[in-house]
Amino acid sequence: MTKIRHLPVAPTHTRRLTPGTPIDAHRHDDHQIVYAGRGVVTVSTDAGSWVAPGNRAVWVPAGTVHAHQAHGELELHLVGLPATDNPLGLDTPTVLAVGPLLRELIITYTRAPDEDGPERGRLRAVLLDQLRASPLQPLHLPAPASPLLRTLCDILRADPADDRTLAQLGREVGASDRTLSRMFRTDLGMTFPQWRTQLRLHSALVLLAERVPVTTVAHRCGWSSASAFIDVFRRTFGHTPGSHPVA
Repeated sequence: MTKIRHLPVAPTHTRRLTPGTPIDAHRHDDHQIVYAGRGVVTVSTDAGSWVAPGNRAVWVPAGTVHAHQAHGELELHLVGLPATDNPLGLDTPTVLAVGPLLRELIITYTRAPDEDGPERGRLRAVLLDQLRASPLQPLHLPAPASPLLRTLCDILRADPADDRTLAQLGREVGASDRTLSRMFRTDLGMTFPQWRTQLRLHSALVLLAERVPVTTVAHRCGWSSASAFIDVFRRTFGHTPGSHPVA
């Protein structure tokens, strides 16, 4: 079994990672904000994965075992907060919207982690105020606990463009669509179409970070056309994939 590193203090700093670079599973006693100033970062736990491009950050509560994965040339900004300082009141990983002001606060705060003094204290206070005002974003892709459902989800993870119905997939894994539909709702808290859309959006963010053309992303992630992909992407993220921040 892989040993999980325990880091008592969550670091506050900036790291640059090449595409595909992982940070293995670890935990720390502090809360942490994970933000990609460039590229896209995926945060994974046993409960699923959270993806964060340049206008999103991931809140990782204290004690959460998690791993990171870099997509594209990643500039990773990490902000550690004591377990007693929870401005969001959240005890599960969550994706947060990052506006222009919060982005600059995170970048400035993490690029000079060893500084101390009243100016840094004021910067931290404004950063926490902006965090409290950050809208939560529905970018969680839950991981199933059921072996049967895990098999089905792995099939789609391997090929997000697989457009088979739940009944067709059920014949491959040996379960009825009614049984699988119930399991998606009880195990993952969402319907099969909702989960598949989340998977496709996660995959699309990764491909966009790798600078794959929008039309190619739409095809590889299972949308019938680039326009259909752009419509779903805009409704989810508030902007088109062509204007998506990756650098």
